[in-house]
Amino acid sequence: MKKVITAGLSLAVAATASMAGSLNDNPNYKKLKNFHPKDVSNDTCLMCHKGTDSGIVADWQHSKHAKVGVGCVECHVVPKDYPTAFKSHPVQGTNWTVQVAVSSVTCAKCHKKEVTEYMNSGHSRGGAQWLATPKNKHGYLMTKLSYHYESLKGDNASYEVDGKGMGKGIRTDGSVFKANQKNPRTADLNVANICIQCHGTVIKLDKNGKPDATTWPNDGIAALYPDGGVSNCTSCHSRHKFSAAEARQPGACTNCHLGPDHPMKEVFESSVHGHIFDTNEEDYDFSTGEQIPGKTLRAGTCFTCHMSGINGLKSTHNVSQRLKWNLWAPDSFARTGGYETAGWTWYKSQKLTRGNAKAGHPQGPEAARGEMKQVCATCHQATFTNNYFQRVDASVKVYNQYRTMANKMMADLKAKGLMKADVWSDPFFKLYYYLWHHEGRRFRHGAAMGSPDYAHWHGVFQVMQDIREMKDIYNYRMKMLKKYGDAKKAMAEEIPMPVVTHE
Repeated sequence: MKKVITAGLSLAVAATASMAGSLNDNPNYKKLKNFHPKDVSNDTCLMCHKGTDSGIVADWQHSKHAKVGVGCVECHVVPKDYPTAFKSHPVQGTNWTVQVAVSSVTCAKCHKKEVTEYMNSGHSRGGAQWLATPKNKHGYLMTKLSYHYESLKGDNASYEVDGKGMGKGIRTDGSVFKANQKNPRTADLNVANICIQCHGTVIKLDKNGKPDATTWPNDGIAALYPDGGVSNCTSCHSRHKFSAAEARQPGACTNCHLGPDHPMKEVFESSVHGHIFDTNEEDYDFSTGEQIPGKTLRAGTCFTCHMSGINGLKSTHNVSQRLKWNLWAPDSFARTGGYETAGWTWYKSQKLTRGNAKAGHPQGPEAARGEMKQVCATCHQATFTNNYFQRVDASVKVYNQYRTMANKMMADLKAKGLMKADVWSDPFFKLYYYLWHHEGRRFRHGAAMGSPDYAHWHGVFQVMQDIREMKDIYNYRMKMLKKYGDAKKAMAEEIPMPVVTHE
């Protein structure tokens, strides 16, 4: 019998709600689902690929797909007029050809429930955070950072942003800062190795349907395919075995969820849960979506808490469903069903995806918290769990208080012309960025996932330092503005104090 915690909320398993992100809105899903290729079998493909791609074939042969008769044809054979069709493939039939860039639309032919849940998760909108650049200030800054700073592209246009505007603030005191101004492909290929490997991008195919190297191969969580597919499921399920057990391992998550800005890997490993998992891996069975205390479970993993069918809950591919807060965001807000932005509106208007802007629990943040408490109740007593989440909420509130102070100072400096055009050369902006993107995320995730050192020394201590140093810069610039009565003259004065930027 499932255990239930009462905290002013009924924790019965939530009823299935209608999903905003729906495959039924995508005509390519219906087309693929009803397609019947003529005169082709897996042996047709294996005649060549057994010799040229033996590793791929071996992975498939060890897969559950192979055991149930799902092979090359089911995933790679499409109608000749399909948006991802590889028109120049040497082997084709009367009504079929091959697709190289396979999206989740193909997976949905058999796994519609899982793909629909995924489309309604925060993962599915990972690309919207920067692909919606023309209408989204965060996307604009992310694009400018990756292309025009990190990839030395100067003032070339990218993602529908005017090149002149994007180039504003780029340093000109050294040719290296614009090294790729006349070679944008170098920048495109570099970006393919950084941001878009986790976030995803718009997958580009040439006239024959061959994927372009600047966008594919790509396992990004929200890569957008020409057939309207969001991602290709290989972010977690590795080609071509597509093992569910592999995807349930913490390692599947830590490909993206690690490092200075979102160290969930490190936070988990330094928590009690992580320590138990590290020393008792033999107690875990990832071959099933159910987690049973004492048999397959000693402590929760990423999969256990966010996705598994445990303690009466239904398993889900909506990794946002049990989360009350957005802990990645500049300002933490309860997941009241969404983070609708002008950028997302643009993103949807391009018909690139059928995903859901309102990721989270369909019944709101308290229902999400209720499901997570139900996970905890598998092993923990009610008072323990209720007290723990009171502390999590307090940490989020403290972070938001720091963030409010930072926002007020930033707005004031901008209004008075006291910010550098090249924001990455501006010590105030760098601290403002680190406060939320690095230290603030570590503080909140450390508190939520039980890692004291990340919550404290890597988190709130550095947030506190950030805000104090920002205040010093703010006061100095205001003092210089008062002295000169002119913003340009005030900004010409160097700040007479060392500024520590944290990593």
